[in-house]
Amino acid sequence: MLIMARAPVRISFGGGGTDIPAYYERHGGFVVSTTINYYVYTILTPGQPDGVQIFSADYRSFTQRPICEDLIWDGDLSLPKAIVYYFNIRDGLTVFLASQVPPGTGLGSSGSVAVSMIKALAFWCGLDLGPKEVAELACFIEIHKLGMPVGKQDQYAAAFGGLNCYTFLRDEVRVEPLRMPPQARQELEQGLMLFFTGISRQSSTILKRQQEASRKGDRETIRRLTAIKELGQEIRRALEDGDLWTFGELLHRSWMEKRRVAEGITNPELDRCYEVAREAGALGGKMTGAGGGGFLMLFCPPARQDGVTEALTALGLQRRPFAFEDEGVQIMQGIPWTRSSPRYPFGVISQSVGAGSSGLPR
Repeated sequence: MLIMARAPVRISFGGGGTDIPAYYERHGGFVVSTTINYYVYTILTPGQPDGVQIFSADYRSFTQRPICEDLIWDGDLSLPKAIVYYFNIRDGLTVFLASQVPPGTGLGSSGSVAVSMIKALAFWCGLDLGPKEVAELACFIEIHKLGMPVGKQDQYAAAFGGLNCYTFLRDEVRVEPLRMPPQARQELEQGLMLFFTGISRQSSTILKRQQEASRKGDRETIRRLTAIKELGQEIRRALEDGDLWTFGELLHRSWMEKRRVAEGITNPELDRCYEVAREAGALGGKMTGAGGGGFLMLFCPPARQDGVTEALTALGLQRRPFAFEDEGVQIMQGIPWTRSSPRYPFGVISQSVGAGSSGLPR
């Protein structure tokens, strides 16, 4: 038996950082993002009857524990181990994880790991969870069980897929498809560019600073995040109107605010790359995710893209082609065990605090 699930990664256009609980629980958050055709894969196969093995192609490491032993939540595999532990797998299982993008590059890959694993393990245990259930469970494990300083946009984007607007409230996340004129949507896709800086970083350091400043009510941090949220809402209106020149300008203004939210979001080398791209014809852009490295996303008229590519390649950046992905997490292959199967009991998830009809945390 083999089960394979995949979840896409995302690029966000506006509102990034306002999906962190320390901010949105008080002020409300808003993000516009799209998933793209790079994926995180989870493959499940039966393993030895006395242990669970987790292999990661990205970290080239694995863990093996007896099934009666609590998995330790530390190191590179802390998130996969926490998810396996939460599902209370009591028989042999092998988990293999692989991603088409390097970890720590600002495309939300940790959220995609969580979403693809949860979808696969639920299916393994006889459940077919919907995107909201998968996203909420991923957020619950990352934020509440592991205490990771992350927001909710990555998990929701990976679960739902597509070009969407996300509104984050204390007790609710609203997902609304962004309606663009078809021609404008095609031109948006054609105008976006991704360049890998060659720098992978731990976003947790940057996010911890932002989270702590938001929790303490630092006025400057709150002001900038609120400005980023409002620019995100303007970006939504520009895209819905098909006004891509305004979108490019708003993208630039949003990055000018974002780069000052917390130390480490940018540095002189990254600033130079962005300036060179703008001089060569890009209308706007940003470092993906929390910043500090990873991918530089730009919006540029197609006629100017060769010049931008040449200029950034000379600085050592690598352009990565991509396309929009409309589908969220999917089971690609597999035959589920029934929930009553004595070999793969499914117990922990139904005991979650605040569970609804599905047994998932709200």
